[in-house]
Amino acid sequence: MSGEVVTVFRSRLRPDAGDDYDRTAAEMEQRARAMSGFVDFKTFVAADGERLSFVVFASRAEHDAWRDDADHRVAQRRGRDEWYSWYAIQVCDVVAERTFTR
Repeated sequence: MSGEVVTVFRSRLRPDAGDDYDRTAAEMEQRARAMSGFVDFKTFVAADGERLSFVVFASRAEHDAWRDDADHRVAQRRGRDEWYSWYAIQVCDVVAERTFTR
């Protein structure tokens, strides 16, 4: 088994989230990509405005280092205080993986 850890972050932004959110989100993505054990980070926005970020780290320890990163903690706090009207986080261990490439 790979030992990878996937964070599924579903959210809705407040109407007044603004450009500061976009700048901070881009900075946090760059920071995550630079962390040890980083595998993947993708964000999607549904037609109804719900956002989905999908973040993968190679191990629980590397995931936890990202979760606990000081700048990431500041951004998390700002998210609750300033940007999100709602969010839900699921942290999942990869138990099986299948891929196909043509």
